Amino acid sequence: MTPPLQHDPVAQAHQNWAGHGWGESADAMAAVTSLFRVQQILMARIDAVLRPLDLTFARFEMLTLLGFSRTGAMPLAKASSRLQVHPTSVTNTVERLGQAGLVERRPHPTDGRANLIAITPQGRDLALQAARELNREVFTDLGLPAGVLTDLNRILGTFRYAAGDFSEPSPLAGGSAGSRLSDGDPAGVPVFGATGAGAREEKRTPAGPAGAEGPAPGDAAATPVRPKRRRLPRG
Repeated sequence: MTPPLQHDPVAQAHQNWAGHGWGESADAMAAVTSLFRVQQILMARIDAVLRPLDLTFARFEMLTLLGFSRTGAMPLAKASSRLQVHPTSVTNTVERLGQAGLVERRPHPTDGRANLIAITPQGRDLALQAARELNREVFTDLGLPAGVLTDLNRILGTFRYAAGDFSEPSPLAGGSAGSRLSDGDPAGVPVFGATGAGAREEKRTPAGPAGAEGPAPGDAAATPVRPKRRRLPRG
């Protein structure tokens, strides 16, 4: 493990940004830079857990998505939508999982032009093992108090809502917690939410900048306000 730096480089960058006359954007720059660094830290922790299982986070997400569905299968297009990545990336992930015997393709029962991606018993067992180890090694103790995590989820959920990640109010973004989330199938079975961090086999490009002021803490019924997008002039 690399020893910690004596000083925070993001704080230094913030100071330099302001010193160059960009004070109005220094806070946002520091937040973006910190988010990238936090992603690196978390992915290193996750990789350390999943690598011995011969899994990437993208493959783990796919297995968990399928494992949480009632039938254990769904069309590739729907999996792509749920994981919020291009179908090509999903295809690559499915091919790797198929080679390992963790998923298989099945004919669609009503659409002869499409196939279903189905998790195998081996894939279900491995996904469960990986989830348990991630819970123990990463998710249960992220290094932040529970109250801070609640606020962090609200802030990030509000950002994702403002960026167009989803269109209905989300409990994580301060929306109503009364509605049940589903995968859009008639069965209405909740599925693994896309985290995006490992949704591609290589890496995922983050969404563009956006922002919105979230609801007051504790106001569970408040719906985050989606700001109007500004059109940039074409060069």
